[in-house]
Amino acid sequence: MHRIPVKILSVVAATGLVLAGCATTDEFGNPRPMGETEKGLAIGAAAGAAAGALIGSTSADAGKGALIGTVGGAIIGGLVGNYMEQQRKDFERVLADEIARGDISVEQNPDHSLIVRMTSATTFDVDSANIKSGFYSTMDKIAGVVNKYGKTSLFIAGHTDDTGSAAHNLDLSQRRAGAVESYLLGQQVALQRLSSVGFGEDRPIASNDSDYGRTLNRRVEITIIPIVEEGSSVS
Repeated sequence: MHRIPVKILSVVAATGLVLAGCATTDEFGNPRPMGETEKGLAIGAAAGAAAGALIGSTSADAGKGALIGTVGGAIIGGLVGNYMEQQRKDFERVLADEIARGDISVEQNPDHSLIVRMTSATTFDVDSANIKSGFYSTMDKIAGVVNKYGKTSLFIAGHTDDTGSAAHNLDLSQRRAGAVESYLLGQQVALQRLSSVGFGEDRPIASNDSDYGRTLNRRVEITIIPIVEEGSSVS
């Protein structure tokens, strides 16, 4: 499921999503009930995002504006570090068993983005892009945290080792990334926050000369990127 992260038509649908969801979040992304006034404001924001996307000067600017509208506003730069740090701690708490087994790793980058990395061996059968049913509970945990901290976009990347043809590996990596994206979408992660791509064998993180290295290279990574208010300094 390889596509441009934000589509103008998807923004139009955001108005309906706001009406259906009837929930909002505090500054740290935690859900709280939405009052009648807030419902009206949220609906207006979604409609405004759609209109902005249709009349924006560039598709990139329109897409960014639509995404910010979808998540209810960006994070003020000074709050980004705490927002993403709390999210990392929540991931490590709910995924403690998976991390201990080596099924999942969670890393935080200097720019505060997070990488949730899952091994293909635990997520998929050999040469398959169907998520194993035994991994559903782990995916549900990931979706739960992602939904709690809604002011982020998610870039899902599939990777393989160099066994087999490059064309086959590229296709497999794309389908696996798309499967993870589809699962998160099914768990109510907003469409506008999601994008996926497959890199095949082109971006190894270890040598393909050993079984261990090839195991590390067969992976799906979710990079979680904070949506920051324009012009804010990030700390």
